[in-house]
Amino acid sequence: MVFKFLKRLEDPNNPLLGPTVSALRNGGLWQKDRVKSFFYISVHFVAFLFVISQYIELWIIRENLEMAMRNLSLTMLSTVCVFKACNLVFWQDSWKEILDYVSDTEKSQLLKKDEKITNIILDYIKYARRVTYFYWCLVTATVFTVILAPLLIYWTSPTYRESVKNGTAPYPEIMSAWIPIDRTRGIGYCIATLYQIFVTFYGGLVVANFDSTAIVIMTFFTGQLKVLSVNCENLFGDGNEPVSYDEAVKRIKDCHLHHLYMMKFSSQLNDLLSPVMFLYVIICSLMICASAVQLTTEGTGTMQRIWIAEYLMALIAQLFLYCWHSNDVLYMSMQVDDGVYSSAWWSQNVRIRRSLLLLGGQLRSTITFTAGPFTMLDMATFVAILKGSYSYYTLLSQKED
Repeated sequence: MVFKFLKRLEDPNNPLLGPTVSALRNGGLWQKDRVKSFFYISVHFVAFLFVISQYIELWIIRENLEMAMRNLSLTMLSTVCVFKACNLVFWQDSWKEILDYVSDTEKSQLLKKDEKITNIILDYIKYARRVTYFYWCLVTATVFTVILAPLLIYWTSPTYRESVKNGTAPYPEIMSAWIPIDRTRGIGYCIATLYQIFVTFYGGLVVANFDSTAIVIMTFFTGQLKVLSVNCENLFGDGNEPVSYDEAVKRIKDCHLHHLYMMKFSSQLNDLLSPVMFLYVIICSLMICASAVQLTTEGTGTMQRIWIAEYLMALIAQLFLYCWHSNDVLYMSMQVDDGVYSSAWWSQNVRIRRSLLLLGGQLRSTITFTAGPFTMLDMATFVAILKGSYSYYTLLSQKED
């Protein structure tokens, strides 16, 4: 049943992006119909109001460090979710341009039926599917963990159950957010819980769609750089086949345009991702720190530790996937010009060799993804964020002691 569902997500018009495009449309992040657009925009607005209520609650409970840490870890993640949703909705034309370029490029290459190129494309499509489905499972597990954690804590803690029954403790809540009615008991609690469940599913949907889309497109650029490197190696075959001047210039021009379009659309993708990743890098450092503080607090119960550990793992995995795939693109873009010098350039005349030198110079331009104007998204940044989070954790631990 699962495989049938996944197979339905495939789209011959979008060889790489079939599941991604389907998820964006069904998730309400891309809509053309006015009625549906109004409904989904209303959903986004309701989620935005919820984030505001989380910050109001954070101000109210600011004196209680433990409650503030728990509120902060989820409030910051909610902020990033809303920011990602706005990015997809308001700049969907730019996203669609990139996705159209990805699909058109792959379809034109697959039509040529070159075995090497086809194998490269199929390999990175298979890899992208694995990453996408793994990430969707991770987000789904995180969503259900966040929703079910308060209930599990209630069931596994007799002391807490007794406190709830005698009215000295509030009912367990999924997230800490202010509402203008009493949310600790009765109808107010039911309304708050349903609202929080809705927002949790909404946040999981946005995160799964945005992150998988960005990561899959990064995988595309890595794969296409490999394709370009192979095309450069095969510019003149093995050196023994006759290649006319016009044909040689055409092949060089095709490689140049291939790289030029990749530079253009990777820059466009970076313009979309960079503000989001700048916010996420800052927030992720604080979220990892806050989760680590909660994990090592003496008063934290066993089930709560499990919830925090799973949440912390999801945060680190999310950041790791961005940095890893961005690092792959950077590394491959630094190696792609080797294909020019691995070709049978020696079989060509001086005019062609000069053109090859110009192509080699063009291919030295690297593709980079950044988090704002301050840092690149690579493994060095990932390690630096973990170190910074540990430093914040040490500082907070000493202050608490």
